[in-house]
Amino acid sequence: MAAQPVPHWPGRMIGPVHVRSTPKGPAEQAVFVHGLAGAATNWTDLMDELKDTVTGHAIDLPGAGFSPVPADGDYSVAAHAGAVVGLLEHTGPAHLFGNSLGGAIAVRVAASRPDLVRSLTLVSPALPDLLPRYGPVRIAAAAVPRLGEWVADRLRLIPVEQRITASMSMVWADAGAVHPVRLRDAIDEQRRRDDLPHAGEAMIRSARGIVAEYFRRGEDTLWRQAEKVRARTLIIHGRHDRLVRPAMARKAYRTFRQVRLVLLPTAGHVAMMETPKVVAAEARRLISETRLGNAPLPS
Repeated sequence: MAAQPVPHWPGRMIGPVHVRSTPKGPAEQAVFVHGLAGAATNWTDLMDELKDTVTGHAIDLPGAGFSPVPADGDYSVAAHAGAVVGLLEHTGPAHLFGNSLGGAIAVRVAASRPDLVRSLTLVSPALPDLLPRYGPVRIAAAAVPRLGEWVADRLRLIPVEQRITASMSMVWADAGAVHPVRLRDAIDEQRRRDDLPHAGEAMIRSARGIVAEYFRRGEDTLWRQAEKVRARTLIIHGRHDRLVRPAMARKAYRTFRQVRLVLLPTAGHVAMMETPKVVAAEARRLISETRLGNAPLPS
């Protein structure tokens, strides 16, 4: 059996959001943004691998994890990006990481506040794709008014263990590789979330927020935002990703200004959880390149 994983990092409220941080260490900071239905704990193992390189801070987006609902009830990508900007203004300029929905949020942050983003690491970012796979289609269905609420209510009737196992099978390349401790953590957290009156609404309205980005037009689209990002960018895509098509990773590679694309042969949608050591090695390389400034970014 794999070694016992580290405990999840302690958290505290920073402004309106809950944030889990590694112990104060390196001067360089990093901020981590989770995906839909995720939480700060999605980054625990990667933060452990990087704790000697950066001091890490993983946000629970508004309404997710231990963060309360946003005061204005806004769960759009732009509103989530505002929450991340607030954290970055607290930490100071940082290396920004995002997975899935968190990747879309991170792109908007990097484009709008380049002064706060030292580098950008995107793990299977949910950038608009008009030919989505099954998972995004299911999310789109959940985002339909009334249907979304009905789906959420029906899901609560399914045993927690069954829901978590199905979720792991969707986002991991091999759900059997999930450490039993992490599986138990996820089950316990889902039970806690089930008792929160806002949990279903937060997930549904965040899903509606990312779906709205898929159909946005004009200069404010996420792809146009990606073109504006000045920070050095690393895109990590698992070859067994069932949610984001490989074509989107290639399109992202052609869109960002300074970018390296890494395809992981054994990972799915959450490579930072599946292969944290590999992702950490690539992130350290990017951070080192950022320190050097003018050094070329290898392809």
